[in-house]
Amino acid sequence: VLFRSYFVLTAVEVILLMFGGMSFYDALLHSFSTAGTGGFSNRNASVAYYDSAYIAGVIGVFMILFGINFNLYFLICMKKWKEALKNEEMRAYLGIIAASVVIITVNILHICESVGQAFRYSFFQVASIITTTGFATTDFNSWPEMSRTILVILMFVGACAGSTGGGVKVSRFVILMKTIRKELRQYLHPRSIKKIKMDEKLVEHEVVRSTNVFMIAYVLVFAFSALLISFDNHDLITNFTSVAATLNNIGPGLELVGPTQNFSIFSGGAKLILI
Repeated sequence: VLFRSYFVLTAVEVILLMFGGMSFYDALLHSFSTAGTGGFSNRNASVAYYDSAYIAGVIGVFMILFGINFNLYFLICMKKWKEALKNEEMRAYLGIIAASVVIITVNILHICESVGQAFRYSFFQVASIITTTGFATTDFNSWPEMSRTILVILMFVGACAGSTGGGVKVSRFVILMKTIRKELRQYLHPRSIKKIKMDEKLVEHEVVRSTNVFMIAYVLVFAFSALLISFDNHDLITNFTSVAATLNNIGPGLELVGPTQNFSIFSGGAKLILI
């Protein structure tokens, strides 16, 4: 079922991209890159080269689809639609995407020609960053600080567990948020007993513990890496987003490693750390 879902989604994307005017080779390459959320293009300007709302829309939608837990496609194949639609992680994932797209669209409206163009750029870049794909249709490094900050946050969130995307994963953030809420309630009502649930099922203590350990290790690795590459003496945003982009398998960061730049500015030692 996993291989079938992967193959069907990739084949459909190839066909749709060819309808948009892409050659078979380009469509195949971009579909493979979308499916594996790799983000490499055979065009130096990435997806911006095609300057097509249709192509950007197709790739954007498929990036989001490949960022969904493939177990849900299994449930759909088994005709368990309700169970798939009730999945908390997927709903949180789509909710984060929707909220981010709306906020960024409003925030970049003044630098775009129309609402449609603002939405197009916002939707594509949010889909590209949260799924850790890394494609680009515009230089989002020139966007207002609000939009850039949201994109950096999305770098850490990542896609769903069981998807082809990287990042921390939405499920871990959902568990962390529920853990925080549980602990705060415990402070207010010390005698209360509250269990953490996901999809109406109890989350085992081992799962919560491993999630907490993962986050601690993640923060330590991130902080130590950012400290080490700071010896190259680049600005803080460049260093911070360089580590964020490489640790989460995204690709582009901001400032000197933005979507129109690359990592050649770093020394050999810093490149090894980022690798």
